Amino acid sequence: MILVADSGSTKTDWILVAPGEPDLAFKTAGINPFFISDKEMVKLINKQESLMAQAENVKEIYFFGAGCSSPDKREAVSNVLSQLFKQAYVSVDSDLLGSAYATCGNETGLCCIMGTGSNITYFDGENIYEGKHGLGYILGDEGSGSYFGKKLVTDYLYGRMPEAESNLFAKKYAINKETVIGHVYHKPGANFYLASFAAFLAEIKSGDYGRNLVRQGLTEFVTTNIQGYPTYKRLKCHFVGSVAWHLKEELHEICKEQSVEVGKIMKHPIHDLLNFLLKRN
Repeated sequence: MILVADSGSTKTDWILVAPGEPDLAFKTAGINPFFISDKEMVKLINKQESLMAQAENVKEIYFFGAGCSSPDKREAVSNVLSQLFKQAYVSVDSDLLGSAYATCGNETGLCCIMGTGSNITYFDGENIYEGKHGLGYILGDEGSGSYFGKKLVTDYLYGRMPEAESNLFAKKYAINKETVIGHVYHKPGANFYLASFAAFLAEIKSGDYGRNLVRQGLTEFVTTNIQGYPTYKRLKCHFVGSVAWHLKEELHEICKEQSVEVGKIMKHPIHDLLNFLLKRN
């Protein structure tokens, strides 16, 4: 049996594959070692009864996750998986590599993640290369869910949001300065909390305020991340994540204006990632 996982900061997609049996696909909360402890990882995975019933039969695990770019964080996740699946070979790598496998396959290209957070990598057909990006929701994450959520919340609290949008936002979320400060500065998961407001864009992006906000965020992602690569005009640029998927029309428009060739846009790369790994193996 082979277990494959693609994990962002908010959620993880899993697929368990066994010859002659239907694939077992399921979701859990995100497993990002920057934000959850080893004990929390164990508890989260142990809740999956169908998976754990097959724990002794799992022979290979390929985990690709946000926060897994450094050796110590990869080791933390690997130790948890090895503890739960004692018969399995375990490979842990970054979500960027998994997304590159799913989108680029064996071809050279740029792969962007635009979900709760945002990041980008250059893929040479075999390996990804560490860049200057991926600074997280406080310093970076341009064009991500947390980026747009932060813009919406601050515009609302500062009174900069137009009246119609502000009234709709207030009815939908019922927040105030105190609740926002409590979540952002005194509770864990501030990036998830801020990203939860990004769904509001779907309701307002046809108006001037929403349209301008979307264009601002996507343009900032392109100019800061994609155009940071000198050869970007010669490379196909792929996108993975819920923000890229839900704003794909606007993303195509911005990329065309900025001379960026768009390749694949995927909401969930897990199935394409699985197919790549099965063919490679």
